[in-house]
Amino acid sequence: MSEQPALTFAAARLPEPIERAVLEAGYETPTEIQAAAIGPLLAGHDVIGEAQTGTGKTAAFALPLLARLNLDSRAPQLLVLTPTRELAIQVAEAFARYARHLQGFAVACIYGGQPYGPQLGQLARGAQVVVGTPGRMLDHVRRGSLELATIGAVVLDEADEMLRMGFIEDVEAVLAGTRSDKQVALFSATMPGSIQAIADAHTTNAKTIRVEPTTRSAAHVEQTYWFTRGTTRLEALDRFLEVERTDGAIVFTRTKVKTEEVAAYLERAGYAAAALNGDMNQISREAVVARLRDGRLDIVVATDVAARGLDVERIGLVVNFEMPFDVESYVHRIGRTGRAGRSGKAIAFASGRDRGLLRAIERATRQRINEVSLPTLHQIALSREAHLSTALQRVSAERDLSQHRKFVESLTQGSPERLLEVATALAALAEGDRPLLEVPDEPSTAAADAAAAPRDGKHVATERGAERSKRRRADVEDFVRYRLDVGATHGARPKHIVGAIANEASLDSRYIGAVQIEPEFSVVELPAGMPKEIFRHLQKVRVCNRPLRLTPCEEQAAIPGRPKPRGSATKKPSRAHKHQHRKGQRRLKRDAA
Repeated sequence: MSEQPALTFAAARLPEPIERAVLEAGYETPTEIQAAAIGPLLAGHDVIGEAQTGTGKTAAFALPLLARLNLDSRAPQLLVLTPTRELAIQVAEAFARYARHLQGFAVACIYGGQPYGPQLGQLARGAQVVVGTPGRMLDHVRRGSLELATIGAVVLDEADEMLRMGFIEDVEAVLAGTRSDKQVALFSATMPGSIQAIADAHTTNAKTIRVEPTTRSAAHVEQTYWFTRGTTRLEALDRFLEVERTDGAIVFTRTKVKTEEVAAYLERAGYAAAALNGDMNQISREAVVARLRDGRLDIVVATDVAARGLDVERIGLVVNFEMPFDVESYVHRIGRTGRAGRSGKAIAFASGRDRGLLRAIERATRQRINEVSLPTLHQIALSREAHLSTALQRVSAERDLSQHRKFVESLTQGSPERLLEVATALAALAEGDRPLLEVPDEPSTAAADAAAAPRDGKHVATERGAERSKRRRADVEDFVRYRLDVGATHGARPKHIVGAIANEASLDSRYIGAVQIEPEFSVVELPAGMPKEIFRHLQKVRVCNRPLRLTPCEEQAAIPGRPKPRGSATKKPSRAHKHQHRKGQRRLKRDAA
């Protein structure tokens, strides 16, 4: 890196109003990317910056480019393109915060999912800085509501993410309408060939800055994982939230549907939780983030795209309810906590097939990810006691309780026994929906844990749970046979099928019956009464790179060596069905030969 890092923001020689806003925000020492980028951008150079998320890239370009604006003109002078609405809002808020002492400054934020009216109003009133997503930015250019002739600088923020999301053509179209002598700043966590080509085409003598962190994820984040064995993920999530008491949390899932399912479960369990996904309109999404930020909401269940740019200081825990598909997404997820020097925790719910990804994450982040066990009933009981004790101590320390003391004295009338009874009753009221549990002398065993598995969000001891933990696969009689579209010729083995179904359906392998592998298909026995959503999900699960396409067998005859399943079909097959069956058998023999 050619530039000498500035030790303080004062040494960066920013205009006094901007420097004052930075100091008021509590920043004193620039991050590495800020120290390297502010000087060149302030001097008018183009900059290509490669640095991970969470390193302070926004201030790195916002502070120097604010200093170069002509505040006497309300014409747009700086464009900032971001991949998501959330990041656009975050960047616009940062500009407003750093420009709080600049008279006449205005910033417009334009993105999809919001009516055009308010955005047209912002642009008509004039704004020196326009922040937005590529598609909506291009729409305004084509409408004539955004004039590019006065644009003197363009920032491409998280360029690699815009490439991944398919926005690069829109980015190119916007850039094509700007002046050739504009200043360009491009920031990206990675620098694939396509992004480097854009940088080369639209920059002149650019200063290249590459920040090589000691770790690619925040060093302040304690990372752990739990292997999903037996207990369902929803039950496990409830347990971890019980013992990992935190001010705010984000739970990541892969799909929009799953965010709704998990959020609904947590709400039923008594948590202040809500979903955040791309199907929600922008007003609803912004309301969820606002509730999380001001403490009215404790848990947000989000997809990767919906959480882009989400920076809420009170987030202390990130749960990867479903593992992402790549290392980069994992890094972005856990970057929602442990930001700006704050500590945080990240827990990943991993299946057996995620072992390789976990090792790749450890190599990329240069951090150890330790395996943890499912919290036991013993830990949950202690956590509830500690939480209630802390809450009572906080109320005692922070509130004037003189009136309450008089009330208690009137109830107890000086009797120590009566005082204990009243205090006990008040503690019972204070515990809410999560009652105290009797703390075992020793940590609970696996059988005890099974008996105490959470049900509808509350940990209820049931004899049936302990009984299930002792059963064996051969003891389960209520099986239904299913045909799978993967067989021996595709490389399928029983362990592949059992592992895939156990992981994806959160089903203990002992509840999976016999597996019969044929050349082009397989047959597996599964417990009767499978929920429809699990059935639909399993149809798309892939084994040996083929979707299972799970379908019930019309003939429910038992697999050789097993008793005929209870409740199986007894209707005799029709002549046409027999004919189709014989044709299928001949085809299988021919294919096998």
